[in-house]
Amino acid sequence: MPNRYDALIIGGGHNGLVCAFYLARAGMKVRVLERRHVIGGAAVTEEFHPGFRNSTASYTVSLLQPKVIAEMALHDHGYRVIERQISNFFPFEDDYLKLGGGPGRTQAEFARFSNADALAYPDYDAALGRIAQVLRDIALKCPPNVGGGMRSLLAAAQQGWPLANLDTTTQRDLLAVFTKSARDFLDVWFENDRVKSAFAFDAVVGNYAGVSTPGSAYVLLHHVFGEVNGKPGAWGHAIGGMGAITQAMARACEKVGVEISLEAPVARVLVNNGKAAGVKLEGGEELYAPIIAANVGPALLYRQLIDSSDLDEDFNRRIKGYKTGSGTFRMNVALSELPDFTVLPGKTQAEHHTAGIIIAPGMDYMDKAFIDAQQFGWSKQPIVEITIPSTVDDSLAPPGCHVASLFCQQFAPELPDGRSWDDCREEVADLIIDTVTAHAPNFKASVIARQIHSPLDLERKFGLIGGDIFHGTMGLDQIWAARPVLGHGDYRSPIKGLYMCGSGTHPGGGVTGAPGRNAATEILRDRSVIWKLLHRA
Repeated sequence: MPNRYDALIIGGGHNGLVCAFYLARAGMKVRVLERRHVIGGAAVTEEFHPGFRNSTASYTVSLLQPKVIAEMALHDHGYRVIERQISNFFPFEDDYLKLGGGPGRTQAEFARFSNADALAYPDYDAALGRIAQVLRDIALKCPPNVGGGMRSLLAAAQQGWPLANLDTTTQRDLLAVFTKSARDFLDVWFENDRVKSAFAFDAVVGNYAGVSTPGSAYVLLHHVFGEVNGKPGAWGHAIGGMGAITQAMARACEKVGVEISLEAPVARVLVNNGKAAGVKLEGGEELYAPIIAANVGPALLYRQLIDSSDLDEDFNRRIKGYKTGSGTFRMNVALSELPDFTVLPGKTQAEHHTAGIIIAPGMDYMDKAFIDAQQFGWSKQPIVEITIPSTVDDSLAPPGCHVASLFCQQFAPELPDGRSWDDCREEVADLIIDTVTAHAPNFKASVIARQIHSPLDLERKFGLIGGDIFHGTMGLDQIWAARPVLGHGDYRSPIKGLYMCGSGTHPGGGVTGAPGRNAATEILRDRSVIWKLLHRA
């Protein structure tokens, strides 16, 4: 029948496409259901002003798993990433710091601020590299499911054994990363505030927290375990924007027979006798499949798409407490010229224009941004990262012009006093523009147009509850086997046949493809077991 499939995927973001690819490659009849008019979820490229295109939400590349790239043959479908010349540029009031361009160059930069920090950097970099490798090793492994029997015990032992074999120094560093604040962790290594700030910024990207918040050191680590073109820890720009990645994935999916439907929003997951039976679209159409894989966040899936009566009382309570809200405000701007920074003058393209340009001048500055957001709803002096992808991809803007992504922290998911982000978004956008202009005086006048995504806009447009770019906070209580809920960290929901394949599962947020691949692996494993049981009978 035309409305029956082997598997239905809710959400056409990158993880949904990855999951669909592996299922279809295994011979399953798969259909992807995307609510928007364009495939890709939050990893899309769109024109936001005539002649100006940019990555609308997700904006930079590093975490996409090399196995996913290779197995989906993404390079054959147009995938291309240009590595940043240097990783980050930090303008301060009276100076600047450049991070990247090789360990020796970074060490020389640190020496301008502290000889002791320059000497400490190689050991710090090596320590973080060892810890990051731990994450790389488990990223494509299914977390053990508490109470899941012998197989889960074996999985726990398998994933825990390498940790037990780490040397004592690395074990200590690993414990510190998972338990300490970014400030406490960095204080052990460095003395200069500006050097520490260069690393601490990663701890607040997509993290509604301060650098003094316990556990924030882990988020710092989450942003360094990726790679670009085989170079660990590197970041880059996708040619054609982030949408070029998901378009390549869509082509790979179609090649193996996946059916992709746009403007097909799912209203409800159909459950029959405790088993997933299909979905009902907002238009009323019902589609049926014994396997449903949800590439939407757990908060959206369990609070909006599933009747609470289909879940037990304890799970309902746990999912009600599932924390969302990354504190993110996202803007895209069309520029008539490149920013001219006071501490590093010049509008002619230079290496710092190709980097992540980060306005976060100090640990106290970053903590104050979070405190302000808690009290007032947004940072009076926000943290802003600017990337200008048109410096390496001239297809995004008219000749002589540029597009810039502004990724901004900290902004409360819900404003105090009952205010709506719809009432404040323009005011906050002005504040962000002024924050950049304080460091690059020509910036405000160069803005031709802007696209604004408040936390509420991110929720409405991309289904990111609370505007959470990671589908849920990345605290110790919501990672690995406890993501999203302990006992369901293995991509299987409490409802038989319903799986989770998005960033609300291990290993978490970012454009990794790991949740989609891992979920597909578990679906195919379950399907194989069922097939064997049926044929044995």
